[in-house]
Amino acid sequence: MSYKKQTRQYILIALVISLGFSVYTATRPHDEFAGNNPGPEVLIEVSNGEFGAAIAADLYKEGVIKTARTFIDLANQPSSGAQGISPGNHKIQTRITSKQALAQLLDRTRFTHMVDVIEGSTFGDVKRILAKDSTIKRSSSESVKPALVNGRNSLEGQLAPASYTFAKGTTTSQALAAMIEKFSQTTSTIGLSKGFEKYSAYQVLTIASLIQIEGDPADYPKVAGVIYNRLRIGMPLQLNSTVQYAAGLRGQIALSTAATKIDSPYNTYRNIGLPPTPISNPSISAITAALHPAHHDFLYFITVKPHDTRFTKDYTQFDAWVTEYNKNRAAGLFA
Repeated sequence: MSYKKQTRQYILIALVISLGFSVYTATRPHDEFAGNNPGPEVLIEVSNGEFGAAIAADLYKEGVIKTARTFIDLANQPSSGAQGISPGNHKIQTRITSKQALAQLLDRTRFTHMVDVIEGSTFGDVKRILAKDSTIKRSSSESVKPALVNGRNSLEGQLAPASYTFAKGTTTSQALAAMIEKFSQTTSTIGLSKGFEKYSAYQVLTIASLIQIEGDPADYPKVAGVIYNRLRIGMPLQLNSTVQYAAGLRGQIALSTAATKIDSPYNTYRNIGLPPTPISNPSISAITAALHPAHHDFLYFITVKPHDTRFTKDYTQFDAWVTEYNKNRAAGLFA
C-alpha cells in the first residue's frame, strides 16, 4: 500500500471517529431529560428578533431542558423549523427533551396571547382586538404606512388575516406593521402588485374586499365577474355590504330603502364605481378571484338561501329571486 493511500485511509478513519464522537456527544443521555415525565408548565417569553441561543438560555434557566447546547444544536439544523418560533409568551412543560421543547414552542395552542385577524374583519375590528390584549402597548396607528399607497392613507384591507402573537411591550403600531408586512409577503406570491387590466393593485384589493363579504368562497370568481361587468358599463354596484360598512350595520341580512340613500362615498347605490377604500381584510382566495374573475355576462346575483347564490343577466329573473329570498328570510332560513 502506498504512503498516500495509507494516509487517506487514516484520515478517513479519523473522520469517521470524529463524526461518531460528535454524534455521540450531541446525544449523550446526561445532556437531556428523559422527557417521559414532564414537570409543571412555565411561561417562556420570546422577544421580537430573539434567536436560538437566547431562547435556549431561557429554556435552561426555567428548567425546561437539561443543557442549552442540545437545543442550540437542534435549532441550528436547517430542517428543524426553529425559524418558525413566534414572539410572545409560550406555555412550555419543564424537564423535557430539546425536541419536545421545540415542538411546544411551535405549537400555536400553547401561546398565552393570540391575536386572530379573521377574513372579512375591518381595521376597526383589529384595533379593538389589540386594545383588549394586555401584551400590547397602546400607541398611535397614524405613523404606520400601508403597503399599497392610497389617497386616504388607509390601512383597511391590508391587515393580513392570520393568527399573530406578540412579545410583551409590542406597540399597536408595531403589531399593525407586522400584519401589513405579512400582507405584502402573501400577496407578492399571487401578483397583486400588477393589478388587473386597467385596475390598480389597490382597486383590485378593494374589489376583493367586496367579494369577501358578498359571496361564498366557491362563488368568488363569479362574484368578481359581476363586479367587473358592472364597472365596465358604468352601472352602479349597488352592494349592500358597502352601505352596511358606511352605516355601521355590518352583519345585518337586510338593508332598508332609507339606508340605500345615505350620503356616503361608500354608498354604491348612489355612487358609480368603487368605494374609496376596501371594506374588509380579504382572504387570499378573494384577492385571487379579483385577479382572475370568471368570464360571463352576468350582472346580478343574490343568495336566495344559505349557500345558494344565483347569477343572471336578466333583471326579471333577478327580481323573481328577490321574492324567493324574502320568503326564505321571513321563514327564518337566514337566522
